[in-house]
Amino acid sequence: MSNDFEYISDALGIIHEIMRLSRLLFNLSSHIEYYSKFPPTSFTLKSLIDFARDGDIKQSYKFLRVELLIRWSHMRKEMEYLPPKLLEMPSFKLVNSWYDQSYSEVLEFKNTEPDASTLRKFTETLVGIRKRHADVVSTLAQAYMEFEKVSLVSLIEKNRIQYFYDRFFMNRIGIRTLLYQHTLLFGDELPEHSQQAGIIDPCVDVVAVIGDAYSTAKYLFEHACYPVPKVEIESYNVKDHSTNPVTIVYIPSHIYHIVFELLKNSLRATVERYGLDAKEYPPVRIIIVKGHEDLTIQINDRGGGISRSKLSQLFHYMYSTAPKYLVDGTENSKKKPSIAGLGYGLPIARLYAQYFQGNLKLASIENYGTSAYVSLQATAENASERLPIFCKSRYSYTTKKGSDWT
Repeated sequence: MSNDFEYISDALGIIHEIMRLSRLLFNLSSHIEYYSKFPPTSFTLKSLIDFARDGDIKQSYKFLRVELLIRWSHMRKEMEYLPPKLLEMPSFKLVNSWYDQSYSEVLEFKNTEPDASTLRKFTETLVGIRKRHADVVSTLAQAYMEFEKVSLVSLIEKNRIQYFYDRFFMNRIGIRTLLYQHTLLFGDELPEHSQQAGIIDPCVDVVAVIGDAYSTAKYLFEHACYPVPKVEIESYNVKDHSTNPVTIVYIPSHIYHIVFELLKNSLRATVERYGLDAKEYPPVRIIIVKGHEDLTIQINDRGGGISRSKLSQLFHYMYSTAPKYLVDGTENSKKKPSIAGLGYGLPIARLYAQYFQGNLKLASIENYGTSAYVSLQATAENASERLPIFCKSRYSYTTKKGSDWT
């Protein structure tokens, strides 16, 4: 008899949990439908740095508890148009669970007045969300690999996934920028440099950031037992024809991320072209030029280049020019870090450049070398966020296409 009661009790518990989850999902769906009707608010670097100087935590709280829901809702609506089998992959479900939890946590503050306790809890919640979503990119990469193992991916599906990933990861960059800005301004964390206004540095020393990126790449190569070609850096202040260091109002980590990825690729290509046992390697040359409108970083290598037929593929997710052993690590010991990834480096780097209305382009001479051009807005007032907006018509075959970016 006691076993029967235990069985009934367990069954009721399972039913209760299923009902609770069903109510939660229904509640989230209704809010996603509601908030997706509002466009995200696009900021400029100038407006973000101005708020860092003059704004307060209550203003940030009232804005973020709505804006985060809007930005997340737009991407959740777009997920409905992805291949159903991809949505069923374990890694994709894991990412969805992170977003459901984060969405629910922010939603709890919807009608809560900003007293001291609430503001402190909200900031702590944002730190937790940042940490929870740290592995989103690699987990979605895993989801795509799982999808390829169980299904033959059609060209239409690949294009749709490429379109979605570009937008989803750009949305993620924007959200993490807002999260870091709030937690660095009003939380217990401190910015990397004392002159920073939250995550933004009003005077980024571009040469120094590139030097940091090279140092990290060098460390990575040395620990993978790879030789490291040298870099040569030139910088020019064309705007005022001065010899002062080239500086810009920007987020240093974004420049670092872009340059690190490009440098890593150039260094690896150079070593692989001339061989691991070469006595010397041609240096990777970097030219930095700040003009009236743009700050341009040109990275030139003599790593053998790539054919025109393959050049466009470099910005496709899951495409990598690295030998397979560098990607899967079969010839590296577990203690040695890999110097090549899964093919997400360049697409994500380009999104970082495009986030504030810049760009990243590649030009290559087959059997000679490759040049990368990173263009960033030189003035903070022109550097506005580029954010995705859910547009149903973009997923249909109609000739009338609505706007899908801010």
